Amino acid sequence: MNTDILLVSLAVAAVTASFAMAVRVLAMREPGQPLVAAQPWEPVAWDGPDVGALFLVQVMFALVAANSGPKPMPVLHQLSAGTASTVAATFVGVWILRSRGASWRSLGLVTRSFGSDAKLALAALALVLAPLLTLSSGLDQLVPYRHPIIDFLRTHRDPLSLALVFVSAVVVAPIAEEFFFRGVLQGWLQKRLPELGGLGAIAIASLAFGLAHVGQGLAWIPLVFFGMAVGYLAKQTGSIVPGIFVHSLFNAVSVVLVLLQTHETPVKIDLAGGACFRHNSAMLQCHVAEPRSASQERLHCRVHSLSSAKTESPMGRCG
Repeated sequence: MNTDILLVSLAVAAVTASFAMAVRVLAMREPGQPLVAAQPWEPVAWDGPDVGALFLVQVMFALVAANSGPKPMPVLHQLSAGTASTVAATFVGVWILRSRGASWRSLGLVTRSFGSDAKLALAALALVLAPLLTLSSGLDQLVPYRHPIIDFLRTHRDPLSLALVFVSAVVVAPIAEEFFFRGVLQGWLQKRLPELGGLGAIAIASLAFGLAHVGQGLAWIPLVFFGMAVGYLAKQTGSIVPGIFVHSLFNAVSVVLVLLQTHETPVKIDLAGGACFRHNSAMLQCHVAEPRSASQERLHCRVHSLSSAKTESPMGRCG
């Protein structure tokens, strides 16, 4: 199937799913009742200094990862080191809070059942996916989206690279980010700002989540709204597990869209005619020099960036 047709089909499916889910939610919601039934969130045992300490742990491990290899560091090495450091920082964070008396419930690491949380996550994804991708696409027209993984996937399609990208974006990042932004930060803010009924905590934690992704164009703006959606789920369910599922699914969709939009174009070179051909987002213009003899024949290629070619993926946003 043609990639453009597939992308359009996916976009139509996303819009249809979002519209259908919105209609269903409005039809099933009883007047005066929340969209998601509220479950009590156990008061957290940590305070502001603990949140600051966990933030410093994240920064420390990130710095170690950034300086763990040669300069400039290959993207594959960056991904490996970054993923490992994120896992380590998350485990250390859990250990610190558990040593402070935090229960698994106060950390949000509980679930009524994986089946019900998965269904809730699918419903939430269907509701927010099309609006967020539409907003992302519009913002991309103002400031192009940039991410090293996109450039990496243009030239690395081997099983190891793809597996590492999926593990990093679809497994590790959702768990680590939901733990820190929804479990730790939002949980503490809910205790610190009870007069706001949890909405202030959701807004502040969501803004922090979005700002953590500054440097990737304007992608941080839709991620603030995404954070509010999963923050609401965390507040209502007393758990970060549904948000982890939504986050994983959202990132999985983003990675698939990036893969579809950065597929390799078959290369055909006409040595006799000095042909031009598309390869990724650049035009390789090849010229055959006039040979003095057959043994002196040389091929010169220059790479010219195409101003009209997209070097980013406006549809794919990994949170």
